[in-house]
Amino acid sequence: MSKVVLDVSMSLDGFTAGPNVRAEEPMGDGGERLHEWMGGAGPDADVRREVDSAVGATVIGRRTFDLGLRPWGGTPWPGVPSFVVTHRTRDDLLGDNGGTFAFEGLEAAVRRAKAAAGNKDVLVLGADVAGQLLAAGLLDEVYLHLAPVLLGQGTALFGGGRGELIPAGEPVAGAAAHLRYRVRSGGTPQG
Repeated sequence: MSKVVLDVSMSLDGFTAGPNVRAEEPMGDGGERLHEWMGGAGPDADVRREVDSAVGATVIGRRTFDLGLRPWGGTPWPGVPSFVVTHRTRDDLLGDNGGTFAFEGLEAAVRRAKAAAGNKDVLVLGADVAGQLLAAGLLDEVYLHLAPVLLGQGTALFGGGRGELIPAGEPVAGAAAHLRYRVRSGGTPQG
């Protein structure tokens, strides 16, 4: 059974994007520094390979889709179906890299993504949609890549959402600290 997993890089001061997010700077001012660990070797490369190999589908917030489509050139993982959470539905879109984008409401996007993922994970992209999933009890795990960066302001993870995270697995130290958590929902850890 697939899990719904938020895979996110975050600054030490709690931001998943820098200030002034816009088309020219989809990660905001200085926000690309959050992903520098992805180009690394050793433990960082091992973590990236592990996450990439587990992706069966993605759930993406509409704003993340709007800002990410041009830099991605298609779906974030080639050939992997993506489900964009939106109130503005439209026909499916075929990405340049063979992946498809479907446009759905929150629960329909998760349901379809889990079916498409099979035994692999559904990765979540976007702080706002992550907060919605947390509030709806639809988020199972969080893979947090804590980058040694202070952004000062920007997009906060979960946008003030509430919940409890239970450590799962050992932290991995590299250029970023890689942490895994299960989400406690209704008093019971999920997954």
